[in-house]
Amino acid sequence: MSNAKPYKPKYEDRQGQQALTLSTPKELAGFLTRSKTSIAAALPAHLNPDRMIRLAVTCFSQNPALQRCSAVSIFSSLLIASQLGLEPGVAGQGYLIPYKGKCTFVPGWQGLVGLLNNTGRATAWTGVVYEGDQFQFELGAYPILRHIPGINYGDEDKMTWAYACARVNGAETPVIEAWPMERIWRHRDAHNEVGEKHYSYKNREMYARKVVLLQVLKYMPKSVEVANAIEVSHAAETGRVVKIDDGVVIDGEIVSKDDPGIDDYPLDRQDPTPMPEPAPASEPSTTNLL
Repeated sequence: MSNAKPYKPKYEDRQGQQALTLSTPKELAGFLTRSKTSIAAALPAHLNPDRMIRLAVTCFSQNPALQRCSAVSIFSSLLIASQLGLEPGVAGQGYLIPYKGKCTFVPGWQGLVGLLNNTGRATAWTGVVYEGDQFQFELGAYPILRHIPGINYGDEDKMTWAYACARVNGAETPVIEAWPMERIWRHRDAHNEVGEKHYSYKNREMYARKVVLLQVLKYMPKSVEVANAIEVSHAAETGRVVKIDDGVVIDGEIVSKDDPGIDDYPLDRQDPTPMPEPAPASEPSTTNLL
């Protein structure tokens, strides 16, 4: 478990404030750069704020739906990723997911595995079974999981099972969980509050792997980062907006106080053409006053 003191961001709630959307990567880069101090304070030592901002801008430039999200929600999502030590859009660590003008950070299964491995006390891995694979799964005192890929390996349309394994260092027996895809989709439908906008519709394999991984992580030793990543994942599942305050995941959205004010944020846009001064009103005629 990390001995670092949990980062407590400076924030203020801005409920009801008009959302600011940014139309170009340059505008987003400028907006996030003004809050670089907050991002830097949240990051672990091996990451730097300039890289995190570049990653967010790259995600923004590649996803038109993300370009319609409020700048505040993108910043909030990037700050959560920073606090967890996960890089959005890199090797499946996490994703910036747009929904109804809001951006949400969703940890990926590779990010969760990496955080667990970083504890130094346990390891985990996941897999997906496809039609034509050889697959054996048994529970009990000595669980068995055997998977030999076949010719359809990697074809998302032919997924049949997803599984995860985790082992505490020094333990002889791993913890194993395997679910058929039908159970995974039932699980999603039971908890999904955002309909077909749920990120699993576009990231089916990632979602399937993560669902079973979260089951085995319940039995593993957890750092603060692992525990918070699990809670952030659950929040994304149900459409909740969360923030990490003093190392604890709570409901709400954050805005850095490094930002002088969303309403006053200077964008590199042409000022509107000034309206001409109105002509002075003419003196009313005496006739009209009678």
